[in-house]
Amino acid sequence: MAKAVLTISSKNYGAWALRGWLMAKLAGLAFTEKVISPDDPDMKAEMLLLSASMRVPALDHDGLYVWDTLAIGEYLNEIKPHAGLLPADRAARAHCRAICGEMHSGFSALRSSLPMNIKAHFPGFKLWSRAQTDIDRITTIWTECLQRYGGPYLFGAQPCIADAMFAPVVTRFLTYDVALDPVCAAYCQTIMALPAMKEWVAAAALEPDEIDELDAEF
Repeated sequence: MAKAVLTISSKNYGAWALRGWLMAKLAGLAFTEKVISPDDPDMKAEMLLLSASMRVPALDHDGLYVWDTLAIGEYLNEIKPHAGLLPADRAARAHCRAICGEMHSGFSALRSSLPMNIKAHFPGFKLWSRAQTDIDRITTIWTECLQRYGGPYLFGAQPCIADAMFAPVVTRFLTYDVALDPVCAAYCQTIMALPAMKEWVAAAALEPDEIDELDAEF
């Protein structure tokens, strides 16, 4: 049996780490975690968005090394084709890849002004106008997907790569008390109810507060 090691960062602050980790969980891949300390200068720069996301998440699967979240998701879909990480229908699959790509490369205002911090809660947080534009686009994506594919996940009855890509956004919306319509609020509850998300959040709660910069309200 192939051995898999997934390198991740902080579970409280590591948005990209969460995406890759959740994909591996949804795929049913047995893996061990290798955690890079936030004290590592390169890791701290990456989590503060000062460098490219190169170190986490990274998957070592029986000697084959895959980094970048989307690449990991595509690889997992290849080795675990029955897990449903991508929709079976070609049109839905293309749609899924498109919104995952948009999440991967976009929403910079949201990333910078609402950094992931699962343990924190900022009621009444004042949103930057550009961040609100990102939020509006994200909720539009969610609403369109939920209506088109019937929910409760973005592409139907089971979670897929797209849900993993947007999972850190769900945590941000809860942390910063973002007002959502009932459909999007229900989607957030659905994601947070995933057993894997509960496992991640419980582990995040046990982490020490090590990165002061990420506690700031940008």
